[in-house]
Amino acid sequence: MHYARLGSSGLKVSRLALGCMSYGEPGRGTHPWSLPEEESLPFIAQALDLGINFFDTANVYSLGTSEEFLGRAIRKLTRREDVVIATKVYERMTTSSLSGGLSRSAIMRELDASLRRLDTEYVDLYIIHRWDHETPVEETMEALHDVVRAGKVRYIGASSMHTWQFVKAQYIADLHGWTRFVSMQNHYNLVNREEEREMLPYCRAEGVGVTPWSPLARGRLTRDWDAASPRTAGDPVQERFYGPTEQADRAVARVVAEIAAERGLPMAQVALAWVLHQPAVTAPVVGATKPHHLEDAAAALDIVLDATELARLEAPYTPHAVVEYV
Repeated sequence: MHYARLGSSGLKVSRLALGCMSYGEPGRGTHPWSLPEEESLPFIAQALDLGINFFDTANVYSLGTSEEFLGRAIRKLTRREDVVIATKVYERMTTSSLSGGLSRSAIMRELDASLRRLDTEYVDLYIIHRWDHETPVEETMEALHDVVRAGKVRYIGASSMHTWQFVKAQYIADLHGWTRFVSMQNHYNLVNREEEREMLPYCRAEGVGVTPWSPLARGRLTRDWDAASPRTAGDPVQERFYGPTEQADRAVARVVAEIAAERGLPMAQVALAWVLHQPAVTAPVVGATKPHHLEDAAAALDIVLDATELARLEAPYTPHAVVEYV
């Protein structure tokens, strides 16, 4: 396993993060394809065996049961101080009008709930899942600073927003001497590269670590484009992200398949190796529901793509319309 500092922070993480959205009670929340606890545990164990120390979840994943599964697995398999746990806040957890968002009240309430589910005294990286259009950013940033000062959170991060929003939040933190974000978890892969316009250059300039989600385009870059899976059948987000650009995205996937065939490698290794080659990227968040998923991800760390291969992979890309993350 390879390790790196998360941006300019002192936090050292594996260059792969295991995304735990696939682990949780299938009947809870919006992920019917998630794995129950007894099926989830082997993947967390496999990640640890591979040297992965970075685990990413969220309060909303399977309505808290993902956090519960991860917390129990960490207690069973390793020492808390040897892993980096990231979780998120923003999405609604109940139908109450007070649920969701990034108000001071919501952050304090949801962080304490996440700590209980994870059975830990602190979260290494606390991420705002989305931008809250209804709460002043000053209120959010002060609350995040306070939970860091209280020792409940070590570092804070953000996810999926416009660059101007991220810059504004960092500016507010600087203006008041509050804690800055050290990471950005954004949508970035070979078939969606819009973050290269502003967000990735900003993160590099400011020393912000980048931990892309969906680095394999929800599996689209790992197999024949028309192949179905339980995930694709039960994931309505797929159409929103990739439906409007399907023909252009297919062209990119064909090149991934060509280079994979030439090298005698799985497509997943080639597509993930491209993400890992990007200088702004610290640690892609990879999902795993089959043993070879993590094996392919770890193998991608050692793949060196030459300039010709990189150019071939990037040539078919067509600009995508901005997708609002709400």
